[in-house]
Amino acid sequence: MIRIGICGYGNLGKAIESEITKSSDLELVAIFTRRDPNSLKIASNTVVENISNVQNWKDKIAVMIMCGGSSTDLPKQVPEMAKLFNTVDSFDTHAKIPEYFDIVDKIAKENHHVSTISVGWDPGMFSVMRLYANTILPNGSTYTFWGKGVSQGHSDAIRRIPGVKDARQYTIPVESAVERVRNGETPNFTTREKHTRECFVVLEDGADKERIEHEIKTMPNYFADYDTTVHFITEEELKREHSSLPHGGFVIHSGKTSNGNKHVIEYSLKLDSNPEFTGSVLIAVARATYKMSNEGLVGAKTIFDIPPIYLSNIAPQDLRKNLL
Repeated sequence: MIRIGICGYGNLGKAIESEITKSSDLELVAIFTRRDPNSLKIASNTVVENISNVQNWKDKIAVMIMCGGSSTDLPKQVPEMAKLFNTVDSFDTHAKIPEYFDIVDKIAKENHHVSTISVGWDPGMFSVMRLYANTILPNGSTYTFWGKGVSQGHSDAIRRIPGVKDARQYTIPVESAVERVRNGETPNFTTREKHTRECFVVLEDGADKERIEHEIKTMPNYFADYDTTVHFITEEELKREHSSLPHGGFVIHSGKTSNGNKHVIEYSLKLDSNPEFTGSVLIAVARATYKMSNEGLVGAKTIFDIPPIYLSNIAPQDLRKNLL
């Protein structure tokens, strides 16, 4: 059995806990939190510890799955955890991945651990599809469309605006752009031409609706570059109609072979629950991380470094028989 720890216990941690209990080769031995451990209502009998006690588990956990906020907690927590454990995380700020990799790589190597970073569905599974497509059809262009789905980071950004009580933000692909790429075209889209954003906002009593709508639509790095629609709704409507966390998207690669023939590669996901699906990816990668560590590998790794067979708990001969 591969002994697993979870660091953090939001929606992602809950999903991972639930899935590990169904795995034949994984054992969840501890959950670590910055909150009062007694405040967590967990589904299993797993030990819950304050994160300050994590040092005591150094030799008891094979892989620590990191579940902190991707843009804030993970860059701080993973380098510290990589000193003690093999780790897996879902850091998803694409532009900062090279810098993050270098930081984690140095620490993991110094402490003889494997730290697999930035795995989930994007970055993660979509990354692999982009690599395969560009390798097979190098004379071509790759397009990634996200949604329709809830963006947790953008929803959080709206909730930080004074006067906002709660919010959900949906990222929606522009259908005409998707169809152009599916038809084999290779256009140069602007950000605005690929996606729109739709916001559902609950206001605090007395909040200035016009000011908040203006702040959302002009927010740099989040909404300013997109056509954005803002709906103001009641708290009851938000809970009733927007309580789930669906997501998904497409990777489409359009290219030509040497005789000029066109080819389109498409990979898509439609997810009822972003946290549950991401948790399932992290569990498979935790298994692979353990196998790489057992082979004596050290340092930071990405989804590109993992042999697909390492992700599975099925015997190689059965994979060759049933899936190859």
